[in-house]
Amino acid sequence: MNKNTSLGLLILRIALGVLMLLHGIAKIGNTSFIGGMLTERGLPSFLSYGVYITEIVAPILILVGFRTRLAAAVYVFGALFALFLVHAAQLFLLNQNGGWELELLGLYIAGGITLFFTGGGKTAISSTNQWD
Repeated sequence: MNKNTSLGLLILRIALGVLMLLHGIAKIGNTSFIGGMLTERGLPSFLSYGVYITEIVAPILILVGFRTRLAAAVYVFGALFALFLVHAAQLFLLNQNGGWELELLGLYIAGGITLFFTGGGKTAISSTNQWD
């Protein structure tokens, strides 16, 4: 059977990029709730603007395949930050169907880690740098 790893990586890049980008677009101009959560935990509220980097810039870079490994690292950092800032109480819970309460976030993190180790593949616009 012929393996087409680059096509698989393209599909993964599109799925992760588009799905997270939609989260980022929904937050444009509305990061005050994130700032509030940050200040409740003793962190500066200006960190809420990091959502634009982790949920808009990084997914776009992943989509086009530019510095995919670096973008994936930023993406995973943002997902882990959301996990511990917003969803820490749900970390060990199951949903009503028996699945992990945070399975979507878990898939985002796993996909981002995968791209960090594999890079974007041959279909990426850049594939010669160590961060591709």
